Amino acid sequence: MEAHFHLSLGSFELKLELQLPASGFSVIAGSSGSGKTLLMRCIAGLERPQFAYCKVKDTVWEDSLRGDYLATYQRPLGYVFQESCLFPHLTVQQNIDYGRQRIRLKAVREIEAVIELLNIGQLLKRYPAKLSGGEKQRVAIARALAVEPQLLLMDEPLAALDQAHKYEILPYLRRLQTELQLPVIYITHSPQEMTQLADHVVLMEQGKVRASGELQAVLTRLDLPLAQSQRASSVFTVEVSAYDAEFQLLYLQFSGGVLTVPHMSLPKGSQVRLQIYARDVSLHSQPPMALEAFNSLPAQVLAMLDQAVGYTTVSLQVGRELLLAQITRKTASLLQLAVGQYIYAEIKTAAILS
Repeated sequence: MEAHFHLSLGSFELKLELQLPASGFSVIAGSSGSGKTLLMRCIAGLERPQFAYCKVKDTVWEDSLRGDYLATYQRPLGYVFQESCLFPHLTVQQNIDYGRQRIRLKAVREIEAVIELLNIGQLLKRYPAKLSGGEKQRVAIARALAVEPQLLLMDEPLAALDQAHKYEILPYLRRLQTELQLPVIYITHSPQEMTQLADHVVLMEQGKVRASGELQAVLTRLDLPLAQSQRASSVFTVEVSAYDAEFQLLYLQFSGGVLTVPHMSLPKGSQVRLQIYARDVSLHSQPPMALEAFNSLPAQVLAMLDQAVGYTTVSLQVGRELLLAQITRKTASLLQLAVGQYIYAEIKTAAILS
């Protein structure tokens, strides 16, 4: 997807150029008022910028220079808002059928697959008043997918839910990732949602794109606020290689070596995301003793930044992955850290994003 927009609204100016992947989750992040929702409204055709170019796959949805413009109802997209916006007088089935009026009847099989994917088959005869917050949002997602969109837009779909209902719906969003070859643009303020869902991240600031790239690259850039926070982290995609049932340890393999994480058994060969907080990484100049070798990996220093009082954030290369470590400035001095130096990174704890 390619998008260029220039829109002035009073004193606020949205001015950006974007190229996003043709599949997976592209997460739009940034502080309130940075222009995230305005960007999504431009993509949907709900705003008319002074300059606009929007191309999805091989179709130009809007080109202001040539006078081309597809109205919102002509754009093959689905839109999920913060609130479910279900019709209260219609059942779940009727809400989904309302969206199906724009597609051919032969798409019934695909609709049934979406209903199964989101696990709402048992809800079809209920009215929205009888649904939980998480169930309402799953139905709203199904209704958006019912039109067989080429692009799914999701504007903070979990913002109105409490923590329990967020945990309820996140697994279904991850299933969308793996089972539907559909590009999703997803707005969120939540670092948790970003690390669990994002394949690509766009960081916005005052109507402009501050950074755009793969999740791991954006998370670990020292010049960006994500790496400068106290909850700075790295995310690896790892493969389950073995399980130690006696100690309930998963062995996880990636390009930089093998990590062990306490966890229930998972199928060998399955891929999972692993989140490692920078504060949980310590650095050493010498290889560990045999008994201490678990989760100690050879690494190379890529960059360093002194930020929080008394602390240094270090960007490391571990295999093909990027890892952050937050250590005290005294430790950095004692290790005589320098860019290019080879050291050992000990990962004290890590979490599988499940």
